[in-house]
Amino acid sequence: MNSETASMPHGSPDTTPALHVSNLSFRWQADLPLLRFPDIHIAAGEHLFIHGPSGTGKSTFLSLLAGMLTPLTGTIHMLGKDIHQARSGERDRFRADHIGVIFQQFNLVPYLTAEANVTLPCKLSATRREATDPDPENEARRLLTALAIPEDHWQRKVTSLSIGQQQRVAAARALIGSPELILADEPTSALDADNRDRFLDLLLTLAEERGTSVLFVSHDRSLAPHFHHQIELGGPAE
Repeated sequence: MNSETASMPHGSPDTTPALHVSNLSFRWQADLPLLRFPDIHIAAGEHLFIHGPSGTGKSTFLSLLAGMLTPLTGTIHMLGKDIHQARSGERDRFRADHIGVIFQQFNLVPYLTAEANVTLPCKLSATRREATDPDPENEARRLLTALAIPEDHWQRKVTSLSIGQQQRVAAARALIGSPELILADEPTSALDADNRDRFLDLLLTLAEERGTSVLFVSHDRSLAPHFHHQIELGGPAE
Protein backbone atom coordinates (compact mmCIF):
# COMPACT_ATOMS: atom_id res chain seq x y z
CA MET A 1 0.00 0.00 0.00
CA ASN A 2 0.96 3.60 -0.40
CA SER A 3 3.36 4.34 2.44
CA GLU A 4 3.61 8.11 2.10
CA THR A 5 2.60 10.14 5.13
CA ALA A 6 -0.49 12.31 4.81
CA SER A 7 0.85 15.31 6.70
CA MET A 8 -1.57 17.97 7.80
CA PRO A 9 -0.73 21.43 9.17
CA HIS A 10 -0.91 21.71 12.95
CA GLY A 11 -2.17 25.23 13.45
CA SER A 12 0.27 25.67 16.37
CA PRO A 13 3.38 23.72 17.44
CA ASP A 14 1.84 22.30 20.62
CA THR A 15 -1.48 21.20 19.10
CA THR A 16 -2.20 17.53 19.75
CA PRO A 17 -3.01 15.87 16.42
CA ALA A 18 -6.36 14.18 15.98
CA LEU A 19 -4.63 11.10 14.57
CA HIS A 20 -1.09 9.87 14.05
CA VAL A 21 -0.51 6.46 12.42
CA SER A 22 2.92 4.91 11.87
CA ASN A 23 4.13 1.63 10.30
CA LEU A 24 0.70 0.00 10.51
CA SER A 25 0.15 -3.51 9.14
CA PHE A 26 -2.40 -6.27 9.60
CA ARG A 27 -2.95 -9.86 8.48
CA TRP A 28 -6.25 -11.69 8.82
CA GLN A 29 -4.54 -15.09 8.92
CA ALA A 30 -1.15 -16.60 8.14
CA ASP A 31 -1.94 -17.69 4.58
CA LEU A 32 -3.47 -14.35 3.53
CA PRO A 33 -1.53 -11.34 2.21
CA LEU A 34 -0.11 -8.78 4.61
CA LEU A 35 -1.90 -5.43 4.49
CA ARG A 36 0.29 -2.35 4.98
CA PHE A 37 -1.26 1.04 5.54
CA PRO A 38 0.04 4.57 4.98
CA ASP A 39 1.44 6.71 7.75
CA ILE A 40 -1.01 9.49 8.60
CA HIS A 41 -0.85 12.70 10.60
CA ILE A 42 -4.12 14.63 10.83
CA ALA A 43 -4.32 17.92 12.69
CA ALA A 44 -7.40 18.75 14.73
CA GLY A 45 -10.24 19.87 12.47
CA GLU A 46 -8.69 18.61 9.22
CA HIS A 47 -10.53 16.31 6.80
CA LEU A 48 -8.83 13.42 4.97
CA PHE A 49 -10.15 11.39 2.05
CA ILE A 50 -8.73 7.88 1.56
CA HIS A 51 -9.32 6.35 -1.84
CA GLY A 52 -8.92 2.70 -2.69
CA PRO A 53 -10.66 0.11 -4.87
CA SER A 54 -12.36 -2.94 -3.39
CA GLY A 55 -9.98 -5.35 -1.68
CA THR A 56 -7.40 -2.79 -0.56
CA GLY A 57 -8.41 -2.99 3.10
CA LYS A 58 -10.35 0.26 3.56
CA SER A 59 -12.80 -1.15 6.10
CA THR A 60 -9.98 -3.05 7.84
CA PHE A 61 -8.05 0.22 8.14
CA LEU A 62 -10.99 1.98 9.79
CA SER A 63 -11.54 -0.94 12.16
CA LEU A 64 -7.88 -0.71 13.21
CA LEU A 65 -8.19 3.04 13.75
CA ALA A 66 -11.35 2.58 15.80
CA GLY A 67 -9.60 0.04 18.04
CA MET A 68 -11.84 -2.83 16.95
CA LEU A 69 -8.92 -4.79 15.44
CA THR A 70 -5.35 -5.17 16.72
CA PRO A 71 -2.53 -4.37 14.26
CA LEU A 72 0.32 -6.76 13.55
CA THR A 73 2.79 -3.86 13.62
CA GLY A 74 2.69 -0.13 14.11
CA THR A 75 1.16 2.48 16.37
CA ILE A 76 -2.05 4.49 16.37
CA HIS A 77 -2.07 7.64 18.48
CA MET A 78 -5.50 9.20 18.62
CA LEU A 79 -5.78 12.55 20.42
CA GLY A 80 -2.37 11.78 21.90
CA LYS A 81 -3.37 8.34 23.24
CA ASP A 82 -1.84 5.07 22.00
CA ILE A 83 -5.12 3.22 21.74
CA HIS A 84 -3.62 -0.24 21.31
CA GLN A 85 -1.71 0.04 24.59
CA ALA A 86 -5.07 0.32 26.35
CA ARG A 87 -7.16 -2.60 27.52
CA SER A 88 -10.18 -3.63 25.49
CA GLY A 89 -12.66 -1.95 27.83
CA GLU A 90 -10.62 1.25 27.82
CA ARG A 91 -10.59 1.26 24.00
CA ASP A 92 -14.36 0.82 23.95
CA ARG A 93 -14.79 3.74 26.35
CA PHE A 94 -12.38 5.91 24.38
CA ARG A 95 -14.24 5.16 21.16
CA ALA A 96 -17.61 5.97 22.73
CA ASP A 97 -16.30 9.25 24.16
CA HIS A 98 -14.21 10.58 21.29
CA ILE A 99 -15.06 8.91 17.95
CA GLY A 100 -18.14 9.09 15.75
CA VAL A 101 -18.46 6.25 13.25
CA ILE A 102 -20.57 6.30 10.08
CA PHE A 103 -20.83 2.73 8.84
CA GLN A 104 -21.32 1.74 5.22
CA GLN A 105 -24.64 0.09 6.12
CA PHE A 106 -25.41 2.84 8.70
CA ASN A 107 -25.98 0.34 11.60
CA LEU A 108 -28.99 2.23 12.90
CA VAL A 109 -31.16 0.54 15.57
CA PRO A 110 -34.26 -0.45 13.58
CA TYR A 111 -36.79 -0.31 16.42
CA LEU A 112 -35.74 3.19 17.54
CA THR A 113 -36.94 6.49 16.12
CA ALA A 114 -34.68 8.81 14.14
CA GLU A 115 -34.24 11.08 17.17
CA ALA A 116 -33.54 8.16 19.53
CA ASN A 117 -30.88 6.81 17.16
CA VAL A 118 -29.17 10.20 17.12
CA THR A 119 -29.13 10.53 20.92
CA LEU A 120 -27.89 6.95 21.46
CA PRO A 121 -24.17 7.91 21.79
CA CYS A 122 -25.12 10.23 24.67
CA LYS A 123 -26.66 7.29 26.53
CA LEU A 124 -23.41 5.35 26.10
CA SER A 125 -21.02 8.21 26.91
CA ALA A 126 -21.26 10.80 29.68
CA THR A 127 -18.58 12.80 27.84
CA ARG A 128 -20.70 13.07 24.69
CA ARG A 129 -23.82 13.78 26.77
CA GLU A 130 -22.15 16.61 28.69
CA ALA A 131 -20.91 18.13 25.43
CA THR A 132 -24.44 18.65 24.10
CA ASP A 133 -26.07 22.05 24.46
CA PRO A 134 -28.35 22.23 26.32
CA ASP A 135 -29.21 18.51 26.21
CA PRO A 136 -29.03 15.55 23.79
CA GLU A 137 -32.62 15.88 22.57
CA ASN A 138 -32.23 19.53 21.60
CA GLU A 139 -28.90 18.91 19.90
CA ALA A 140 -30.35 15.93 18.04
CA ARG A 141 -33.16 18.13 16.72
CA ARG A 142 -30.71 20.83 15.62
CA LEU A 143 -28.63 18.24 13.77
CA LEU A 144 -31.66 16.63 12.14
CA THR A 145 -32.83 20.07 11.02
CA ALA A 146 -29.38 20.96 9.66
CA LEU A 147 -29.29 17.65 7.79
CA ALA A 148 -32.73 18.30 6.24
CA ILE A 149 -34.72 15.60 8.08
CA PRO A 150 -38.31 16.94 8.32
CA GLU A 151 -39.63 17.43 11.85
CA ASP A 152 -42.52 15.03 11.27
CA HIS A 153 -39.93 12.26 10.63
CA TRP A 154 -38.06 12.65 13.94
CA GLN A 155 -40.33 10.28 15.88
CA ARG A 156 -40.65 7.72 13.10
CA LYS A 157 -38.75 4.45 13.22
CA VAL A 158 -35.69 4.70 11.01
CA THR A 159 -36.86 1.73 8.93
CA SER A 160 -39.64 3.95 7.55
CA LEU A 161 -37.16 6.53 6.24
CA SER A 162 -35.53 6.61 2.82
CA ILE A 163 -31.93 5.43 2.38
CA GLY A 164 -30.76 9.03 2.08
CA GLN A 165 -32.60 10.02 5.25
CA GLN A 166 -31.18 7.03 7.15
CA GLN A 167 -27.72 8.05 6.02
CA ARG A 168 -28.23 11.58 7.36
CA VAL A 169 -29.53 10.18 10.67
CA ALA A 170 -26.33 8.12 10.88
CA ALA A 171 -24.30 11.28 10.28
CA ALA A 172 -26.21 13.14 13.01
CA ARG A 173 -25.55 10.25 15.40
CA ALA A 174 -21.82 10.45 14.62
CA LEU A 175 -21.75 14.23 15.14
CA ILE A 176 -23.74 14.52 18.37
CA GLY A 177 -21.68 15.50 21.39
CA SER A 178 -18.91 16.92 19.15
CA PRO A 179 -16.52 13.94 19.02
CA GLU A 180 -12.99 14.90 18.01
CA LEU A 181 -12.85 12.42 15.12
CA ILE A 182 -15.35 10.92 12.69
CA LEU A 183 -14.52 7.73 10.78
CA ALA A 184 -16.74 7.22 7.72
CA ASP A 185 -16.79 3.95 5.76
CA GLU A 186 -18.31 4.46 2.28
CA PRO A 187 -21.56 5.93 3.64
CA THR A 188 -22.49 7.53 0.29
CA SER A 189 -22.29 4.37 -1.82
CA ALA A 190 -26.09 4.04 -2.14
CA LEU A 191 -26.73 7.66 -3.18
CA ASP A 192 -27.01 9.37 -6.53
CA ALA A 193 -24.51 12.11 -7.35
CA ASP A 194 -26.67 15.08 -6.28
CA ASN A 195 -27.65 13.61 -2.91
CA ARG A 196 -24.11 12.34 -2.33
CA ASP A 197 -22.56 15.79 -2.84
CA ARG A 198 -25.25 17.48 -0.75
CA PHE A 199 -24.68 15.01 2.09
CA LEU A 200 -20.91 15.51 2.06
CA ASP A 201 -21.23 19.28 2.07
CA LEU A 202 -23.57 19.12 5.08
CA LEU A 203 -21.40 16.62 6.95
CA LEU A 204 -18.17 18.55 6.47
CA THR A 205 -19.76 21.92 7.21
CA LEU A 206 -21.14 20.63 10.52
CA ALA A 207 -17.80 18.97 11.33
CA GLU A 208 -15.94 22.23 10.71
CA GLU A 209 -18.35 24.14 12.95
CA ARG A 210 -17.51 21.69 15.76
CA GLY A 211 -13.77 21.39 15.10
CA THR A 212 -14.20 17.69 14.33
CA SER A 213 -11.70 15.88 12.10
CA VAL A 214 -13.14 13.56 9.43
CA LEU A 215 -11.44 10.52 7.92
CA PHE A 216 -13.54 9.29 5.01
CA VAL A 217 -12.78 6.18 2.93
CA SER A 218 -14.31 5.42 -0.44
CA HIS A 219 -13.70 3.75 -3.79
CA ASP A 220 -15.19 6.85 -5.47
CA ARG A 221 -12.33 9.20 -6.38
CA SER A 222 -14.77 11.95 -7.45
CA LEU A 223 -15.44 12.69 -3.76
CA ALA A 224 -11.86 13.86 -3.11
CA PRO A 225 -12.43 17.58 -3.90
CA HIS A 226 -14.67 17.87 -0.84
CA PHE A 227 -11.70 17.22 1.48
CA HIS A 228 -8.62 19.13 2.60
CA HIS A 229 -6.29 16.20 1.86
CA GLN A 230 -6.30 12.80 0.16
CA ILE A 231 -4.21 9.65 0.03
CA GLU A 232 -4.39 6.42 -1.93
CA LEU A 233 -4.49 2.83 -0.74
CA GLY A 234 -2.90 0.29 -3.08
CA GLY A 235 -2.93 -3.49 -3.01
CA PRO A 236 -1.63 -5.99 -0.45
CA ALA A 237 2.07 -5.90 0.36
CA GLU A 238 2.59 -9.52 -0.69
